[in-house]
Amino acid sequence: MSEENITRIEMNGKEYILIGTAHVSRNSAEQVKEVIAAENPDTVCIELDDARYHSIMDGNKWKNTDIFQVIKDKKATLLLMNLAISSFQRRMASQFDIQPGQEMIQGIHSAKETGAELVLADRNIQTTFSRIWHNLGLKGKSMLLTQVVGSIFSRETISEEELEQMKSQDMIDSMLHEFTKSFPRLKTPLIDERDQYLAQKIKDAPGEKVVAVLGAAHVPGITREIQKEHDLQKLSEVPPKSKIPKIIGWSIPVLIIAAIVYTFVSNPAAGWQQTLSWILWNGSLSALGTLIALGHPLAIVTAFVAAPITSLNPLLAAGWFVGIVQAYIRRPSVRDFETLSEDVYSLKGFWNNKVSRILLVVVLANIGSSIGTFVGGADVIRLFFQNL
Repeated sequence: MSEENITRIEMNGKEYILIGTAHVSRNSAEQVKEVIAAENPDTVCIELDDARYHSIMDGNKWKNTDIFQVIKDKKATLLLMNLAISSFQRRMASQFDIQPGQEMIQGIHSAKETGAELVLADRNIQTTFSRIWHNLGLKGKSMLLTQVVGSIFSRETISEEELEQMKSQDMIDSMLHEFTKSFPRLKTPLIDERDQYLAQKIKDAPGEKVVAVLGAAHVPGITREIQKEHDLQKLSEVPPKSKIPKIIGWSIPVLIIAAIVYTFVSNPAAGWQQTLSWILWNGSLSALGTLIALGHPLAIVTAFVAAPITSLNPLLAAGWFVGIVQAYIRRPSVRDFETLSEDVYSLKGFWNNKVSRILLVVVLANIGSSIGTFVGGADVIRLFFQNL
């Protein structure tokens, strides 16, 4: 049995065998099967949380998606981002004709075959996302979103030899170094904290022999952190939401309404001009976003009508109304959900699939409305000062 990409740790009478994998490598999946069969461990730990475990094991997950509920629950952007994040990995997996996450699936199957206990060792993905988002400033958030969305349409390919090289220690250190230069605040919640969480879960796993199936980037950190004690409850805390966005969200509409009302009282003609400017900027830019997403004409009209109203209430968003209209008129079929994960590989597929089209309509209508709020609001304030 090859010891390449395997780290063995003896501690407190227990043996820990860490398998460093690449998430789209056929060789990784084969090695996982080989190691678990040879070692016959008491426990197999895998780098998944409960949500991702059920997601990766449920091949029908997209068929059961209620697109209307996604919009109502304000999760359109989150779903779109998840699709974007997974698209590059899925594209590489497709290139090698393997299933993404195959090494984790193999770990699950091998645990069942050998009678080992299965431990889902990773932190909840939503907690990690929350802590990542909390650690990024406005510039960092913009850069991250740009790179993630850009990954959807990347045509980059990689050889299987290069993929295997990515599992070597030197390559990983180099990648993480570059990663932290672009997003220094992101490394802590995405890599360091998860190293600590994974290490503690692996250390607490029952039995005298534990095999852990991990992304290779985590192996060096876990090797260090497993020697220490970590508070899983503290690492699982979700950062409190800042009150500043809520204050700003309510302050802008109050300021806009006050400026228009005051101007109406002193100069009705200028008040009407302010109102028209607010409606045109908000409605037009939200409608433009919907048009860019190739929304249905009625969805475009809905954006124009809804945006000036929803922009005055932080609890509402133009994209929700637009998305519901788009979903009602262009209701996705079962096939759209079945092919969603493949369609997001390309720009054409992203726009042609009715599910991703709805998500784009929601997001771009909201972005247009947000830009319209600032531009239209600035024009309202300009006219207000002109008529003082």
